[in-house]
Amino acid sequence: MTEAEVLDLLQKVGAFRAGHFVFTSGRHSDSYILKDAMYAYPRETSQVCREMAERFKGEGVEAVIGPAIGAAILSQWTAYHMGEIEGRDVFSVYADKDGQGGFIIKRGYDKLIAGKKVLVVEDLTTTGGSVRKVVEAAQAAGAHVVGVVVLCNRGEVSKQAVGNPPRFETLVHLDLDSWPAEECDLCKGGIPVNTDVGHGAAFLSKQGK
Repeated sequence: MTEAEVLDLLQKVGAFRAGHFVFTSGRHSDSYILKDAMYAYPRETSQVCREMAERFKGEGVEAVIGPAIGAAILSQWTAYHMGEIEGRDVFSVYADKDGQGGFIIKRGYDKLIAGKKVLVVEDLTTTGGSVRKVVEAAQAAGAHVVGVVVLCNRGEVSKQAVGNPPRFETLVHLDLDSWPAEECDLCKGGIPVNTDVGHGAAFLSKQGK
């Protein structure tokens, strides 16, 4: 799939939103990518995961891992397509949040990926921090990370920012304007923060609202 085709797919499933949003990083924006909207559409999810697998065919990927929750779905589909492309079994696992801002690989998945070539998948990255933590967790479990592939890179995230894997692939690059909360003109203009998607509810809670 080309970048334009992936963008068309995201528009088709209603992943693009306009309004007043708060990102995971705490920055505010007038645009939002609701990547979870795609997961309601198995065919479209399968399509983008097929492209993720195609990007890494021939790399000897033995397992695919993504951070819970959404990227666990990407992991499943990407591993499926990688297995179909390579004609062999490819494992699908995911990393859990550890409750302290990081990720941990448990449920026996750490032993499953030890010594194996692993591909890390993610749906959306703004700073690269979450992906990097999954890369580090996989390496700590003894996996050999061959690359990282993300559906949407909205923060010009570099290979170094995601843990400096051998390869870093992005299906769609988006430059969404964002700014610190204290510099948010939407806040100053009294535009309500969206509390249904993003982290607006948590932001308002911290403001005592």
